[in-house]
Amino acid sequence: MEQTRRNFITKATLGVPFATLPFSLTDQKKSTQNIFSPKKGDIIVFQGDSITDSSREKVYELPNNALSFGEGYPFIAASELLFNNYKKDLQIYNRGISGDKVPQLYKRWEKDCIKLKPSILSIMIGINDFWHVKDNKYDGTIEKFEKGYRELLKITTSKLPNIKIMLCEPFILLGTAIDKSWPNEFSKYRKVAKNLSIEFNTIWVPFQDSFDKALKEAPVSYWAPDGVHPSMAGSKLMAKTWLEKFNSIE
Repeated sequence: MEQTRRNFITKATLGVPFATLPFSLTDQKKSTQNIFSPKKGDIIVFQGDSITDSSREKVYELPNNALSFGEGYPFIAASELLFNNYKKDLQIYNRGISGDKVPQLYKRWEKDCIKLKPSILSIMIGINDFWHVKDNKYDGTIEKFEKGYRELLKITTSKLPNIKIMLCEPFILLGTAIDKSWPNEFSKYRKVAKNLSIEFNTIWVPFQDSFDKALKEAPVSYWAPDGVHPSMAGSKLMAKTWLEKFNSIE
């Protein structure tokens, strides 16, 4: 009985012309004709902390590889880019590392960014530069955050003058790990990141704004239960926001 059913499904599917199927690569391409199109051979790198890391493997760190991307917004965004640009030979890496602050990013920048020679770089950093101060694991300050972040961007633009940079807004929600004392203080870190984006003429990815709007539709437990690390839905929201800004690159 099962074999008969399987044969029927196979024959039915094969009997439908490709153009009439509910989904096709052609249809998908038509919907993206008016957006930014990466160049053939572009190298795209995601950088950041645990939100970007998303439990990825860190032994092989392969481009375009599901295990090397983890389960968060970089995987969703990269999958979309690879699907829509299958003739472009894109090389997309995730080099985020859980727990990182700007100083850790700086120490591994040559290996995990410069040597990869990205043409497009996305950076998501800032939450730990504040969080680890709050839990007394780090003696950082807002000034240290700004100075280190600026130096990182100076090095990047100096060594890779043609690079396009996307600076992602660090965000927090009032979840299980975040109390009401956080937003006012953390807004200073968000402001620094935004000002650096303007200073270095980068693409700004407004994650805080996206989550604030999403909270009108569903509670924080749906998007990012602890207020920092996104759920499946939260990761999809981040990828959608990121891709919208990626598509605005000129």
